[in-house]
Amino acid sequence: MNTIIGEKVRRLRTQKGLSQEQVAEHLHISQSTYARIEKGDSNSWVNYLEPICTLFEIQLDELLKLDSVTVGSIKNNNGAVYNTGVINQLSEKLIAQYEENARLKDTIIADLRTRLAKYEG
Repeated sequence: MNTIIGEKVRRLRTQKGLSQEQVAEHLHISQSTYARIEKGDSNSWVNYLEPICTLFEIQLDELLKLDSVTVGSIKNNNGAVYNTGVINQLSEKLIAQYEENARLKDTIIADLRTRLAKYEG
C-alpha cells in the first residue's frame, strides 16, 4: 500500500509541477521524510491525508483506491503525457491467487500419488 500511495503522490506532485521540497513544506515535514513517502519506504502518509488531498485537490477515496497504478508514460512532441500501461491491482491479486492455487494443486496431486502408491504396493 505504501508503494501505491507513494506512486500516486509522486504522480500528482509532478502533474502539478511541484518539487518535493514544496510539497514537504506544505505538509510541514522534511524533504527527506516526504521522499520516503514517495518511495513507499514510509507509512507516515497516513498522518497527512487531509493536507495531501487539499494540496492536490482530490478526494480521499481517490487517493486511497487501489484500482490501478500507472507503470509508464511518454510525452509527445506537444508535451502531452500519455500512459503507456496500467496494471489493474485486482488482476494482480487474481493472478497471485491462481498461481498459489496451482502450486497447492501440485502438492495435493503429489500427496495423493504417494498415498495411492502405498495402497497399490
